[in-house]
Amino acid sequence: MSRSRSVAFCGLSIALLAVGAWVTVPLGPVPFTLQTMMMVFVLLLLPSREALISIFAYVAIGALGIPVFSGMRGGMGVMLGTSGGFIYGFALGALLAVAVLRFWPEPSSKAASYAREGVAAVVFLAVSYLCGWVQLMAVADLGPAAAFLAGIAPFILLDAIKLAIGVALAHSVRQAVPELRKARA
Repeated sequence: MSRSRSVAFCGLSIALLAVGAWVTVPLGPVPFTLQTMMMVFVLLLLPSREALISIFAYVAIGALGIPVFSGMRGGMGVMLGTSGGFIYGFALGALLAVAVLRFWPEPSSKAASYAREGVAAVVFLAVSYLCGWVQLMAVADLGPAAAFLAGIAPFILLDAIKLAIGVALAHSVRQAVPELRKARA
C-alpha cells in the first residue's frame, strides 16, 4: 500500500472510530457505543501497522482533549474516569489481537479465517474488559462483582453481536476492495 493511501486509510479509520463512539446509549457508568464494532473492523481490515497506528492515534487524540470518545467527550478526565480503562484497553487489546493474527497464519478456508479473526476480536475485547473492569473498580470504588455487573455484564451479548458484525464487515469490504486483500497478506 502506498504511503499516501496508508495515511488516508488511517485518517478514515480514526474518523470511523470517532463516529462509532458518538453513537451512544447511556447504560450506567459505561455507555453502549459502536466503538468495539469499529475497532474490530479497523483491526481486521487494515494491515496490522495501519490498524495499530489508527487505534493508538484515536486514543491519543481523545486523551489530548479532542471530543472523539462517547458522548463527544475527550481529555484526561475521560481517560481517568469510569470508562477510561476500556479506552486504553482498546490500545492494549489491539496489540494482543495483532499478535494473534500474526501468530496464527491466514487459513485457506473461509470458515477458518472467520474463526481466526473471531478469536483475535475476542482477545481484543477481553483485554479491553479487563482494563475497564480494573479502572472501574478503582475510580468508582466498587468491588470486583459490582464493577463486573455495572461495567461488563450488561454489554457482553451486545458486544458479541458487534464483534460478529465487525468481523463480517471487514470480510465484506476486503472482498470489495482488492487492494486491502493484498495489503493484509
